[in-house]
Amino acid sequence: MTTLATTDTPLVEVLDPGLAERITTAFGHRTVGDLLHTLPRRYRQHGQRYDKRQLVDGERVTVIGTVTTARTRTYHTKKGQPREMLTLTVEDGDTEFRVVFFAGRSIKYLLPVGTLAMFDGTVSHFRRAPDLKHPEFLVLRPVSGQGGQLKGSGDLAALARLAAEIDAEGGPSLFDRPLLPVYAAKEGVTSWDLLGAVVTALRALVPVVDPLDDTVRSAAGLMGLDEALRKAHLPENAREKDHAGHRLRFDEALALQLLLGARRRFVARDPAPASPVRDDGIRAAMGARMPFELTDGQKAVLEEISADLARDEPMNRLLQGEVGSGKTVVALLAMLQVLDAGRQCVMLAPTEVLAVQHHRSLTAMLGDLGERGRLGAADEATRVVLLTGSMSTAQRRAALLDIVTGEAGIAVGTHALIQDSVDFFDLGLVVVDEQHRFGVRQRDRLRSKGRAGMVPHLLVMTATPIPRTIAMTVFGDLEVSELDELPGGRRPISTSVVPARERPAWLARAWERVREEVAAGHRAYVVCSRIDADDGRSDDATKGDDDEGGDRPPLVAAVDLHEYLSTGPLAGLRIGLLHGRLPSEEKDATMADFAAGRLDVLVSTTVIEVGVDVPEATVMVVMDAERFGVSQLHQLRGRVGRGGLPGLCLLVTNSRAGSRSMERLDAVAATTDGFVLAQLDLVQRREGDVLGDAQSGALSALRLLSVVDDGDVIEIARRHAEEILEADPGLHRHPALAERVRRLAGSEESEYLFRY
Repeated sequence: MTTLATTDTPLVEVLDPGLAERITTAFGHRTVGDLLHTLPRRYRQHGQRYDKRQLVDGERVTVIGTVTTARTRTYHTKKGQPREMLTLTVEDGDTEFRVVFFAGRSIKYLLPVGTLAMFDGTVSHFRRAPDLKHPEFLVLRPVSGQGGQLKGSGDLAALARLAAEIDAEGGPSLFDRPLLPVYAAKEGVTSWDLLGAVVTALRALVPVVDPLDDTVRSAAGLMGLDEALRKAHLPENAREKDHAGHRLRFDEALALQLLLGARRRFVARDPAPASPVRDDGIRAAMGARMPFELTDGQKAVLEEISADLARDEPMNRLLQGEVGSGKTVVALLAMLQVLDAGRQCVMLAPTEVLAVQHHRSLTAMLGDLGERGRLGAADEATRVVLLTGSMSTAQRRAALLDIVTGEAGIAVGTHALIQDSVDFFDLGLVVVDEQHRFGVRQRDRLRSKGRAGMVPHLLVMTATPIPRTIAMTVFGDLEVSELDELPGGRRPISTSVVPARERPAWLARAWERVREEVAAGHRAYVVCSRIDADDGRSDDATKGDDDEGGDRPPLVAAVDLHEYLSTGPLAGLRIGLLHGRLPSEEKDATMADFAAGRLDVLVSTTVIEVGVDVPEATVMVVMDAERFGVSQLHQLRGRVGRGGLPGLCLLVTNSRAGSRSMERLDAVAATTDGFVLAQLDLVQRREGDVLGDAQSGALSALRLLSVVDDGDVIEIARRHAEEILEADPGLHRHPALAERVRRLAGSEESEYLFRY
């Protein structure tokens, strides 16, 4: 008798305990609901044709076809034992597969000519023809006289027994279906293991209670949840499959948007420190002495931010824009508006190098407006302090004192600012740079340092452009502003690919170009993907594509290249070395020497990727450029050409012409539009790599929803989430939805929903 089950029933109560344990180990699934929310990777259709050009050696394929020829021959093993090899020709659509069984004596009686069967195995090629060696098989339609019982091998044998049981009960035949689900296998669990488990679970599943009411389902055009869970795995046609998948992706999108909407509402419960624009404060003084005029885009974004800051509702805004689009200037003017209201600001940076650079830049832009307490300082002056984890005890104590007493109007730092020991006098605005490097909890923790009962405004920034649908998902609790133009004086950066393996003379010319730029009074970066020969991490660089063959030259290490250039192509120039393992004092000193012109060339890892601003730097050479992602390369080249001089970026690679790596590098060289490149990066690398895993636990828990592909689903779900939360902020009247959010988000993040 079949065990009755709900989506909460443990798998071990429904499946064979051994299979349940293997599925839990491989996929993390513990309940029937977990299993049923793992959708097929694809569906195999009867009569579906294979494109021979797309059959890749080593790929697992499922062939459903008729045996047209069968022949046997005897061979001897290494030990001299005779064996009978069976070779079949199987026609699947208009593609012929050669199917080989090396121990085929008994199998030949199960698969005579005329048999319709399913074969599952790894494809290879023999004389340019696709070949399956000793695949698992299942007889779907035996030839006359064989009997009607399904027969199979390996995992398919167990599936055949299950199918026979279903047939005996009079249910719809499992294999006589227009669409057969094929699942992504993992170690210890095959696709057929999963199909058998899913079918067993669906047979046991009682009707599922739908967490969405009829009004929402009707408005969104959604299939019922019970039907969706069944049709997603065993659809009768493509329309059912698509509608079922749409419903299940909508559920994930709705749960995520409910979580983000709840976070917005929770933060907005407490008032923010209203900070209206003043005509006679530091911001006005800064505006009067700025040596350049803001672009139209900067003015528009600043107007949005200023309006937010003037209200007593907490601002939650994402400012994204091109590398060098002037986000820091906008952020500074926003901070000065808050300072004019008598409150403090904090700027959080992901690395010490960037924090030091921000401190230096803000201090330089403010001039005497940032020298509060010093002789000759302006009347409305403030003080900018730096706080990082590597500061000495005395430096740290002095910075903490300035912050807690309010002497420091702007605090710049790294994660050290989040520590419990840091207290603010009256925090009014939190600015987070390179938001994708921080998690939601980290920025919320910093915001909790405002005065009791008050929530500081929040401005997060990123120079890695994110398409709007993705920003709406990952940063769904934020309003989005974009800067899509460069300030006056910024020149577009010229980018060229240097194929070092195929044209070594081009690399020699690259070093000559560096010399020419230095001779003209400019400076140069040389970027490597790893620190030294023992560094297997590639220092945050992405892995290259596996399309280069096995003769790839070793990666260039920063330490080795620094020595080579100092005694070779760039001998006589002042060359510095910067990487993440150096002591903080040495990193700061090296960066300061480069900025001041005491160094001509800086050999570095990606620690200079964001925020570093040396206007005299005009050329960058990126070694092993294929090891970096599209957006990362765009970030890196944004370090040159920042002082009104033309910028040049040379992407050195050992990739071969026509490879995926080379195609990606050519795309970077062809455009400086960061939004175009971000879209390319997303298509090639998907959102997990591009966005990182620090955004929120909820995002990392998504199983079905793709923030790259499902923008329309996300938009619909967000609209319905807002309507639901408006009427029922704590989801008290929607207990099934509340439980869905809890499961998606985890305990800490879902607390936002349940504080009402």
